[in-house]
Amino acid sequence: QVQLVESGGGLVQAGDSLRLSCVASGRTFSTYTMGWFRQAPGKEREFVAGIRWTGSFTNYADSVKGRFTISRDNAKNTAYLQMNSLKPEDTGVYYCAARMFGGATMSAADYNYWGQGTQVTVSS
Repeated sequence: QVQLVESGGGLVQAGDSLRLSCVASGRTFSTYTMGWFRQAPGKEREFVAGIRWTGSFTNYADSVKGRFTISRDNAKNTAYLQMNSLKPEDTGVYYCAARMFGGATMSAADYNYWGQGTQVTVSS
C-alpha cells in the first residue's frame, strides 16, 4: 500500500512554469512506476507523463512533449512534473498515480494508487 500526496498547483498565466510534486509513503518507492494524469472540467482523465520504476524510461502525451518533464528522486520518495510554457488548455486537476513495477503506460486503469489531485489553472 502506498499513499500519494500532490502539491505545487496554482493559478498562473500562459507561458509560466510550475513544478508539481508527489510524495509517496512507504519504503518501496523505488519499485513503483509513477504517472501524472489530468482532468479538465467535463472531460475524461488523461495521461500526461510517466516514468518507469527504474527511472530509465519516460513517456509523454503528445500535447505536452517538449514542455513537461517528469522525474523522480527515490531518496525523497518524490516524483516531479516540471511544466514549462503552460497553456490555458493545460488547466485541470493533476493527479499522481503509482503502479508497482510495470511500464509507464498511458492507461489510468493500469495504476493502482492515486493522490487526491492538485489544481492547475492557466489564464490566457
